[in-house]
Amino acid sequence: MRILMAHNFYQQPGGEDAIFNDEVDLLRTFGHPVETYTEHNQQVNEIGLMQTGIRTVWSAPARKALEERIRTFRPDIVHFHNTFQLISPAAYAVCQAAGVPVVQTLHNYRLLCPAATFFRAGGVCEACMKWPFPWPAVRYRCYRSSWSASGVTAAMLSFHRLLKTWEKQVDRFICLTSFAAQKFIEGGLPSEKLATVPNFIMNDPGVGSRRSPYVLFVGRLTQEKGVETLLNALDAFPAGCTLKIVGDGPLSELVSNAVENHGNVQWMGRRSPQMVLDLMRQAACLVFPSIWYEGMPRTLIEAFATGTPVISTDLGAMPSMIKPGIHGWLVPPGNSEAFAERVGWMTAHEEESAQMGENCRQEYLQKYQARDHYEAILRVYQEVIQVRRADGV
Repeated sequence: MRILMAHNFYQQPGGEDAIFNDEVDLLRTFGHPVETYTEHNQQVNEIGLMQTGIRTVWSAPARKALEERIRTFRPDIVHFHNTFQLISPAAYAVCQAAGVPVVQTLHNYRLLCPAATFFRAGGVCEACMKWPFPWPAVRYRCYRSSWSASGVTAAMLSFHRLLKTWEKQVDRFICLTSFAAQKFIEGGLPSEKLATVPNFIMNDPGVGSRRSPYVLFVGRLTQEKGVETLLNALDAFPAGCTLKIVGDGPLSELVSNAVENHGNVQWMGRRSPQMVLDLMRQAACLVFPSIWYEGMPRTLIEAFATGTPVISTDLGAMPSMIKPGIHGWLVPPGNSEAFAERVGWMTAHEEESAQMGENCRQEYLQKYQARDHYEAILRVYQEVIQVRRADGV
Protein backbone atom coordinates (compact mmCIF):
# COMPACT_ATOMS: atom_id res chain seq x y z
CA MET A 1 0.00 0.00 0.00
CA ARG A 2 1.38 3.41 -1.02
CA ILE A 3 0.74 6.04 1.65
CA LEU A 4 1.09 9.80 1.48
CA MET A 5 1.40 11.36 4.95
CA ALA A 6 0.57 15.07 5.31
CA HIS A 7 1.33 17.28 8.29
CA ASN A 8 1.62 20.94 9.19
CA PHE A 9 4.40 21.24 11.78
CA TYR A 10 3.93 23.62 14.71
CA GLN A 11 6.16 26.55 15.62
CA GLN A 12 6.87 24.89 18.96
CA PRO A 13 7.55 21.16 18.49
CA GLY A 14 5.14 18.92 20.35
CA GLY A 15 3.59 15.50 20.60
CA GLU A 16 1.70 15.71 17.30
CA ASP A 17 4.90 16.37 15.39
CA ALA A 18 6.62 13.43 17.11
CA ILE A 19 3.71 11.07 16.42
CA PHE A 20 3.70 12.06 12.74
CA ASN A 21 7.41 11.31 12.39
CA ASP A 22 7.08 8.03 14.28
CA GLU A 23 4.10 6.91 12.21
CA VAL A 24 6.01 7.58 8.98
CA ASP A 25 8.93 5.52 10.29
CA LEU A 26 6.59 2.77 11.48
CA LEU A 27 4.87 2.37 8.11
CA ARG A 28 8.21 2.29 6.33
CA THR A 29 9.51 -0.30 8.79
CA PHE A 30 6.69 -2.59 7.71
CA GLY A 31 7.60 -2.17 4.06
CA HIS A 32 5.14 0.44 2.82
CA PRO A 33 6.25 3.06 0.29
CA VAL A 34 5.61 6.30 2.20
CA GLU A 35 6.00 9.87 0.98
CA THR A 36 5.38 13.00 3.03
CA TYR A 37 3.92 16.39 2.30
CA THR A 38 4.65 18.91 5.05
CA GLU A 39 4.40 22.59 5.80
CA HIS A 40 5.84 24.39 8.83
CA ASN A 41 4.24 27.22 10.78
CA GLN A 42 7.60 28.94 11.11
CA GLN A 43 6.76 30.28 7.63
CA VAL A 44 4.01 32.39 9.21
CA ASN A 45 6.55 35.05 10.18
CA GLU A 46 7.82 35.17 6.59
CA ILE A 47 4.57 35.35 4.63
CA GLY A 48 2.81 37.89 6.86
CA LEU A 49 -0.52 38.04 8.66
CA MET A 50 -2.74 38.58 5.63
CA GLN A 51 -1.38 35.63 3.66
CA THR A 52 -1.42 33.48 6.79
CA GLY A 53 -5.09 34.33 7.32
CA ILE A 54 -5.97 33.49 3.71
CA ARG A 55 -4.03 30.21 3.78
CA THR A 56 -5.61 29.22 7.09
CA VAL A 57 -9.02 29.24 5.43
CA TRP A 58 -8.08 28.16 1.90
CA SER A 59 -4.46 27.43 1.00
CA ALA A 60 -4.00 27.55 -2.77
CA PRO A 61 -0.22 26.89 -2.51
CA ALA A 62 -0.84 23.77 -0.44
CA ARG A 63 -3.45 22.51 -2.88
CA LYS A 64 -1.04 22.95 -5.78
CA ALA A 65 1.83 21.26 -3.95
CA LEU A 66 -0.35 18.36 -2.84
CA GLU A 67 -1.79 17.91 -6.32
CA GLU A 68 1.73 17.54 -7.71
CA ARG A 69 2.74 15.11 -4.95
CA ILE A 70 -0.28 12.92 -5.66
CA ARG A 71 0.39 13.02 -9.40
CA THR A 72 4.01 11.88 -9.04
CA PHE A 73 3.65 9.43 -6.13
CA ARG A 74 0.19 7.98 -6.92
CA PRO A 75 -0.76 7.03 -3.35
CA ASP A 76 -3.46 4.56 -2.37
CA ILE A 77 -4.41 6.75 0.58
CA VAL A 78 -3.58 10.17 2.03
CA HIS A 79 -3.34 10.42 5.81
CA PHE A 80 -3.45 13.92 7.31
CA HIS A 81 -2.35 14.75 10.84
CA ASN A 82 -2.48 18.55 11.20
CA THR A 83 -3.68 20.98 8.50
CA PHE A 84 -3.53 24.17 10.60
CA GLN A 85 -2.43 26.79 9.50
CA LEU A 86 -0.75 26.52 6.09
CA ILE A 87 -2.23 23.35 4.55
CA SER A 88 -5.88 24.12 5.40
CA PRO A 89 -8.91 21.82 5.01
CA ALA A 90 -9.05 22.81 1.33
CA ALA A 91 -6.40 20.14 0.73
CA TYR A 92 -8.90 17.31 1.16
CA ALA A 93 -10.71 18.18 -2.07
CA VAL A 94 -7.49 17.71 -4.05
CA CYS A 95 -7.33 14.11 -2.84
CA GLN A 96 -10.98 13.47 -3.62
CA ALA A 97 -10.62 14.93 -7.12
CA ALA A 98 -7.77 12.47 -7.69
CA GLY A 99 -9.87 9.58 -6.39
CA VAL A 100 -7.64 9.03 -3.35
CA PRO A 101 -9.33 8.35 0.02
CA VAL A 102 -8.57 10.62 2.98
CA VAL A 103 -7.88 9.74 6.61
CA GLN A 104 -7.55 12.50 9.23
CA THR A 105 -6.14 11.95 12.72
CA LEU A 106 -7.76 14.24 15.30
CA HIS A 107 -4.95 14.98 17.75
CA ASN A 108 -6.75 17.93 19.32
CA TYR A 109 -10.17 19.60 19.39
CA ARG A 110 -9.58 22.27 16.69
CA LEU A 111 -12.66 21.20 14.70
CA LEU A 112 -14.82 22.15 17.69
CA CYS A 113 -12.76 24.81 19.48
CA PRO A 114 -10.65 27.48 17.74
CA ALA A 115 -8.07 27.22 20.53
CA ALA A 116 -8.07 23.42 20.10
CA THR A 117 -8.03 22.94 23.88
CA PHE A 118 -11.55 23.38 25.30
CA PHE A 119 -9.82 25.53 27.91
CA ARG A 120 -10.44 29.13 28.99
CA ALA A 121 -10.16 31.21 32.15
CA GLY A 122 -8.53 28.45 34.13
CA GLY A 123 -10.96 25.66 33.35
CA VAL A 124 -12.75 23.54 30.77
CA CYS A 125 -14.82 25.55 28.28
CA GLU A 126 -17.15 24.11 25.64
CA ALA A 127 -18.86 27.39 24.73
CA CYS A 128 -18.16 27.03 20.99
CA MET A 129 -19.39 23.45 20.65
CA LYS A 130 -22.86 24.15 19.24
CA TRP A 131 -22.33 27.41 17.38
CA PRO A 132 -22.11 27.41 13.55
CA PHE A 133 -19.79 30.40 13.97
CA PRO A 134 -17.77 29.99 17.19
CA TRP A 135 -18.14 33.61 18.25
CA PRO A 136 -17.24 33.03 21.95
CA ALA A 137 -13.67 32.26 20.86
CA VAL A 138 -13.46 35.65 19.14
CA ARG A 139 -15.08 37.45 22.03
CA TYR A 140 -12.60 35.99 24.52
CA ARG A 141 -9.61 36.04 22.13
CA CYS A 142 -9.06 32.33 22.75
CA TYR A 143 -6.44 31.76 20.06
CA ARG A 144 -3.12 33.48 20.83
CA SER A 145 -5.01 36.08 22.92
CA SER A 146 -5.82 37.85 19.65
CA TRP A 147 -9.15 38.98 18.21
CA SER A 148 -7.83 38.80 14.65
CA ALA A 149 -6.18 35.39 15.00
CA SER A 150 -9.22 34.01 16.80
CA GLY A 151 -11.47 35.52 14.14
CA VAL A 152 -9.53 33.92 11.28
CA THR A 153 -9.59 30.52 12.98
CA ALA A 154 -13.31 30.83 13.68
CA ALA A 155 -13.89 31.87 10.05
CA MET A 156 -11.98 28.80 8.83
CA LEU A 157 -14.19 26.52 10.92
CA SER A 158 -17.41 28.25 9.86
CA PHE A 159 -16.50 28.32 6.17
CA HIS A 160 -15.71 24.61 6.02
CA ARG A 161 -18.71 23.69 8.12
CA LEU A 162 -20.84 25.56 5.57
CA LEU A 163 -19.18 23.60 2.75
CA LYS A 164 -19.48 20.40 4.82
CA THR A 165 -15.80 19.80 4.10
CA TRP A 166 -15.18 17.37 6.93
CA GLU A 167 -18.41 15.51 6.29
CA LYS A 168 -17.93 15.14 2.53
CA GLN A 169 -14.18 15.20 1.94
CA VAL A 170 -12.81 12.98 4.75
CA ASP A 171 -13.41 9.24 4.55
CA ARG A 172 -12.36 8.36 8.10
CA PHE A 173 -11.34 10.23 11.23
CA ILE A 174 -9.00 8.67 13.75
CA CYS A 175 -9.63 9.64 17.38
CA LEU A 176 -7.10 8.83 20.09
CA THR A 177 -9.60 7.91 22.81
CA SER A 178 -13.26 7.02 23.18
CA PHE A 179 -13.73 10.24 25.17
CA ALA A 180 -12.50 12.31 22.22
CA ALA A 181 -14.66 10.31 19.80
CA GLN A 182 -17.75 11.09 21.87
CA LYS A 183 -16.89 14.81 21.92
CA PHE A 184 -16.59 14.88 18.13
CA ILE A 185 -19.90 13.06 17.77
CA GLU A 186 -21.49 15.68 20.05
CA GLY A 187 -19.89 18.30 17.82
CA GLY A 188 -21.54 16.90 14.70
CA LEU A 189 -19.13 14.41 13.10
CA PRO A 190 -20.89 11.23 11.89
CA SER A 191 -20.13 8.35 14.25
CA GLU A 192 -19.74 5.89 11.36
CA LYS A 193 -16.73 7.85 10.14
CA LEU A 194 -14.85 7.66 13.45
CA ALA A 195 -12.26 5.07 14.44
CA THR A 196 -10.38 5.01 17.75
CA VAL A 197 -6.67 4.25 17.57
CA PRO A 198 -4.47 5.14 20.57
CA ASN A 199 -1.04 6.70 20.30
CA PHE A 200 2.11 4.62 20.66
CA ILE A 201 5.84 4.91 21.18
CA MET A 202 8.18 3.60 18.54
CA ASN A 203 10.69 1.76 20.72
CA ASP A 204 10.17 -0.05 24.02
CA PRO A 205 12.22 1.88 26.63
CA GLY A 206 12.15 -0.95 29.19
CA VAL A 207 11.68 -0.64 32.94
CA GLY A 208 14.09 0.63 35.57
CA SER A 209 15.87 -1.54 38.14
CA ARG A 210 15.17 0.72 41.13
CA ARG A 211 13.01 3.64 42.19
CA SER A 212 14.17 6.88 43.80
CA PRO A 213 12.28 9.16 46.21
CA TYR A 214 11.13 11.72 43.67
CA VAL A 215 8.03 12.29 41.58
CA LEU A 216 8.27 13.53 38.02
CA PHE A 217 6.37 16.14 35.99
CA VAL A 218 7.03 16.30 32.24
CA GLY A 219 5.34 18.90 30.05
CA ARG A 220 5.07 22.50 28.94
CA LEU A 221 4.86 24.97 31.77
CA THR A 222 1.46 26.38 30.90
CA GLN A 223 -1.68 26.97 32.91
CA GLU A 224 -3.66 24.12 31.37
CA LYS A 225 -0.92 21.62 32.22
CA GLY A 226 -1.65 22.23 35.90
CA VAL A 227 1.88 22.77 37.16
CA GLU A 228 0.56 25.37 39.63
CA THR A 229 -1.40 22.60 41.33
CA LEU A 230 1.87 20.77 42.05
CA LEU A 231 3.71 23.87 43.22
CA ASN A 232 0.90 24.60 45.68
CA ALA A 233 1.21 21.04 46.98
CA LEU A 234 4.93 21.23 47.83
CA ASP A 235 4.47 22.20 51.48
CA ALA A 236 2.39 19.06 52.02
CA PHE A 237 4.80 16.66 50.28
CA PRO A 238 6.17 13.86 52.45
CA ALA A 239 9.61 14.42 53.97
CA GLY A 240 12.42 13.36 51.69
CA CYS A 241 10.32 13.45 48.50
CA THR A 242 11.35 15.79 45.69
CA LEU A 243 9.33 17.05 42.74
CA LYS A 244 11.40 17.08 39.53
CA ILE A 245 10.01 19.28 36.76
CA VAL A 246 11.05 18.75 33.13
CA GLY A 247 9.85 21.35 30.66
CA ASP A 248 9.75 25.02 29.78
CA GLY A 249 7.11 27.58 28.97
CA PRO A 250 5.23 30.72 30.06
CA LEU A 251 5.15 29.70 33.74
CA SER A 252 8.92 29.28 33.97
CA GLU A 253 9.26 32.25 36.33
CA LEU A 254 6.67 30.77 38.67
CA VAL A 255 8.59 27.49 38.76
CA SER A 256 11.88 29.33 39.27
CA ASN A 257 10.41 31.16 42.26
CA ALA A 258 9.22 27.87 43.73
CA VAL A 259 12.75 26.47 43.46
CA GLU A 260 14.07 29.46 45.41
CA ASN A 261 11.45 29.12 48.15
CA HIS A 262 11.26 25.34 48.54
CA GLY A 263 13.93 22.74 49.06
CA ASN A 264 11.93 19.87 47.60
CA VAL A 265 11.56 20.94 43.97
CA GLN A 266 14.07 20.74 41.14
CA TRP A 267 13.53 22.41 37.77
CA MET A 268 15.47 20.65 35.04
CA GLY A 269 14.28 22.65 32.02
CA ARG A 270 14.08 20.88 28.68
CA ARG A 271 15.71 17.50 28.44
CA SER A 272 16.27 15.03 25.62
CA PRO A 273 13.70 12.25 25.12
CA GLN A 274 16.26 9.71 26.30
CA MET A 275 16.97 11.63 29.52
CA VAL A 276 13.23 11.94 30.18
CA LEU A 277 12.92 8.16 29.92
CA ASP A 278 15.90 7.70 32.23
CA LEU A 279 14.26 9.96 34.81
CA MET A 280 10.94 8.17 34.39
CA ARG A 281 12.45 4.73 34.95
CA GLN A 282 13.69 5.86 38.37
CA ALA A 283 10.76 8.00 39.52
CA ALA A 284 8.41 6.86 42.26
CA CYS A 285 5.57 8.01 39.99
CA LEU A 286 4.62 10.43 37.24
CA VAL A 287 2.37 13.32 38.28
CA PHE A 288 -0.03 14.52 35.61
CA PRO A 289 -2.07 17.50 36.89
CA SER A 290 -3.61 18.76 33.59
CA ILE A 291 -6.80 20.76 33.95
CA TRP A 292 -7.90 20.50 30.30
CA TYR A 293 -9.04 17.68 28.04
CA GLU A 294 -5.73 16.12 27.04
CA GLY A 295 -5.62 14.08 23.83
CA MET A 296 -3.47 11.05 24.53
CA PRO A 297 -0.15 12.28 25.87
CA ARG A 298 2.95 10.29 24.93
CA THR A 299 4.15 11.02 28.46
CA LEU A 300 1.51 8.69 29.89
CA ILE A 301 2.36 5.92 27.44
CA GLU A 302 6.05 6.33 28.27
CA ALA A 303 5.21 6.05 31.97
CA PHE A 304 3.30 2.85 31.32
CA ALA A 305 6.14 1.48 29.19
CA THR A 306 8.72 2.17 31.90
CA GLY A 307 6.53 0.64 34.59
CA THR A 308 5.93 3.97 36.33
CA PRO A 309 2.59 4.50 38.11
CA VAL A 310 0.71 7.75 37.49
CA ILE A 311 -1.16 10.24 39.65
CA SER A 312 -3.46 12.14 37.29
CA THR A 313 -6.42 14.45 37.35
CA ASP A 314 -9.81 12.78 36.93
CA LEU A 315 -10.66 14.60 33.72
CA GLY A 316 -11.32 13.89 30.06
CA ALA A 317 -9.83 10.66 28.77
CA MET A 318 -7.66 10.02 31.80
CA PRO A 319 -10.18 7.76 33.60
CA SER A 320 -10.22 5.50 30.52
CA MET A 321 -6.45 5.08 30.72
CA ILE A 322 -5.76 5.04 34.46
CA LYS A 323 -7.70 2.74 36.77
CA PRO A 324 -7.41 3.95 40.39
CA GLY A 325 -5.53 1.50 42.57
CA ILE A 326 -4.39 -0.41 39.46
CA HIS A 327 -2.23 2.01 37.43
CA GLY A 328 -2.03 4.82 40.00
CA TRP A 329 -4.57 7.31 41.30
CA LEU A 330 -7.03 9.91 39.99
CA VAL A 331 -7.61 13.16 41.87
CA PRO A 332 -9.93 16.13 41.29
CA PRO A 333 -8.55 18.78 38.90
CA GLY A 334 -6.70 21.58 40.66
CA ASN A 335 -6.74 19.84 44.06
CA SER A 336 -3.23 20.33 45.47
CA GLU A 337 -4.07 18.65 48.76
CA ALA A 338 -5.25 15.49 46.98
CA PHE A 339 -2.07 15.36 44.89
CA ALA A 340 0.11 15.70 47.99
CA GLU A 341 -1.90 12.99 49.76
CA ARG A 342 -1.49 10.53 46.88
CA VAL A 343 2.22 11.31 46.54
CA GLY A 344 2.51 10.48 50.22
CA TRP A 345 0.67 7.21 49.69
CA MET A 346 2.98 6.25 46.81
CA THR A 347 6.14 6.83 48.80
CA ALA A 348 4.77 5.10 51.92
CA HIS A 349 3.49 1.99 50.12
CA GLU A 350 6.46 0.78 48.10
CA GLU A 351 5.18 -2.75 47.54
CA GLU A 352 1.75 -1.63 46.33
CA SER A 353 3.33 1.08 44.18
CA ALA A 354 5.64 -1.49 42.61
CA GLN A 355 2.63 -3.63 41.71
CA MET A 356 0.96 -0.60 40.13
CA GLY A 357 4.11 -0.11 38.08
CA GLU A 358 3.94 -3.70 36.88
CA ASN A 359 0.27 -3.21 35.98
CA CYS A 360 1.23 -0.15 33.94
CA ARG A 361 3.88 -2.13 32.13
CA GLN A 362 1.36 -4.85 31.24
CA GLU A 363 -1.07 -2.20 30.00
CA TYR A 364 1.61 -0.88 27.67
CA LEU A 365 2.41 -4.36 26.37
CA GLN A 366 -1.26 -5.03 25.68
CA LYS A 367 -2.29 -1.69 24.11
CA TYR A 368 0.46 0.73 23.17
CA GLN A 369 3.21 -1.10 21.31
CA ALA A 370 4.25 -0.07 17.83
CA ARG A 371 2.99 -3.25 16.17
CA ASP A 372 -0.45 -2.82 17.75
CA HIS A 373 -0.63 0.70 16.35
CA TYR A 374 0.49 -0.41 12.91
CA GLU A 375 -2.13 -3.15 12.72
CA ALA A 376 -4.88 -0.76 13.85
CA ILE A 377 -3.89 1.94 11.34
CA LEU A 378 -3.65 -0.61 8.53
CA ARG A 379 -7.17 -1.85 9.30
CA VAL A 380 -8.47 1.71 8.97
CA TYR A 381 -6.72 2.15 5.63
CA GLN A 382 -8.01 -1.17 4.31
CA GLU A 383 -11.58 -0.51 5.43
CA VAL A 384 -11.61 2.92 3.78
CA ILE A 385 -10.25 1.54 0.50
CA GLN A 386 -12.73 -1.34 0.54
CA VAL A 387 -15.65 1.06 1.08
CA ARG A 388 -14.46 3.17 -1.84
CA ARG A 389 -14.26 0.11 -4.07
CA ALA A 390 -17.68 -1.13 -2.98
CA ASP A 391 -19.11 2.30 -3.84
CA GLY A 392 -17.45 2.12 -7.25
CA VAL A 393 -15.29 5.18 -6.61
